[in-house]
Amino acid sequence: MSSDSESADRTRAHVFVSGTVQGVYYRANTRDAARERGVDGWVQNLSDGRVEAVFEGPEDAVESMVVWCHTGSPAAEVDDVEVEYEAPEGEEGFRIRR
Repeated sequence: MSSDSESADRTRAHVFVSGTVQGVYYRANTRDAARERGVDGWVQNLSDGRVEAVFEGPEDAVESMVVWCHTGSPAAEVDDVEVEYEAPEGEEGFRIRR
């Protein structure tokens, strides 16, 4: 498989998660789940209490992360997940933004 076809199979989901998602290890669990699935991107807390994340990688892995966000970490109580699909920007690795 060439790198051209790999990049064509990549997708990017920009996610905003609301509910009780800060102070419950949501970001750390998101990072671990993304790394397990081979998904690149980042996650960060927002000042309004939401968590924002970008997932980039194979479509099925990215979709798996979007589904995961509806539950999140064991202590989280997710009220809503907004998803916007965008063109991949070449994220490498998965990190927690502070």
